[in-house]
Amino acid sequence: MECIILIPAYNPTKKLIELVEGLKQKTSNIFIVNDGSGEEYNYIFSEIAPMCKIVYHEVNKGKGSSLKDGLKEIQKNYKCDYIVITMDSDGQHTIKDALKLYEVAKKNNTSLILGSRKLNKNTPLRSRIGNFITRSVYLTATKKKIYDTQTGLRAFSDKLIDKMISINGCRYEYEMNVLLLFPKMNIPIIEVDIETIYFDNNKNSHFNTIKDSYYIYKEIMKFSFSSIISFLIDFCMYVILVQITMKVNLQNYIQISNIFARIISATINFNINRKYVFNSNQNFTKQLISYICLATVIIIGNTWILDLLVNSRLGMNEIIAKIFVELLFFVVSWFIQHRFIFRNGVSNEK
Repeated sequence: MECIILIPAYNPTKKLIELVEGLKQKTSNIFIVNDGSGEEYNYIFSEIAPMCKIVYHEVNKGKGSSLKDGLKEIQKNYKCDYIVITMDSDGQHTIKDALKLYEVAKKNNTSLILGSRKLNKNTPLRSRIGNFITRSVYLTATKKKIYDTQTGLRAFSDKLIDKMISINGCRYEYEMNVLLLFPKMNIPIIEVDIETIYFDNNKNSHFNTIKDSYYIYKEIMKFSFSSIISFLIDFCMYVILVQITMKVNLQNYIQISNIFARIISATINFNINRKYVFNSNQNFTKQLISYICLATVIIIGNTWILDLLVNSRLGMNEIIAKIFVELLFFVVSWFIQHRFIFRNGVSNEK
């Protein structure tokens, strides 16, 4: 099976020249996507042009668009029986590791092969934190463990290209969408250990911490926003009901106020999550029953812990205790809703 290299490049350094020169010694099938790089980078693409095929974007479209356009170009030039290896242009992937993935992909031509970096003390803090968060979110969403969800070194056969092109996403979120959707398509994902390389604390990375993180974590952010709305409704109702029940000297006023506030907020939360957060179209009645069971358990646990914090020796303030308990059950609620209740898939939004 032929080995084809695909590299998206935006404002690359001279390391791209070194990488292409090294790759040329191993394969003549090299595709570079110039993703709207500035004119000052033309000399780099001019130097590598004799050694590879270059796809040009007039403006910067993002890594996801570059990878998909590169795959479309590869399909035009090759019919079948080949392995595509995607690499980053900054020299953080070695040719040795790329060939290692190629050998594994040949034996597993219906799987996605990932080059997995083992993070250590030399890994930039931003990369360590980002990978930990993404790894945790990924595990919650798919029930699958992947150590390095942010790797750009990947290998797959021509059998998977149509699926790769069909997945939405224009920028860095595209690679995460691939990892989220492949398990749902029953496509195996295999990790292969590779060397961990970072240059100058990864300062040449074009990853925009704020903007690109938004696209990657949009799903959990939508859930968080929904939960904040529900919490505000719940909290306001709780405060009002506590004041009312205290004035009439109602026994168990904490429990009663919390339960009624939770019922109101849970009703609103269910509808928001089903329609806007998880875009779920499964059986409404089944989901409603599951959600009611979850809400009941949370109300009981929430109320019990709240009462314990307020009326025990801790003597915590009613308002402070409410905030603490809600934060605790936010994590529990997210995990159960995503994994068991609204589980029909990842949003296909761009």
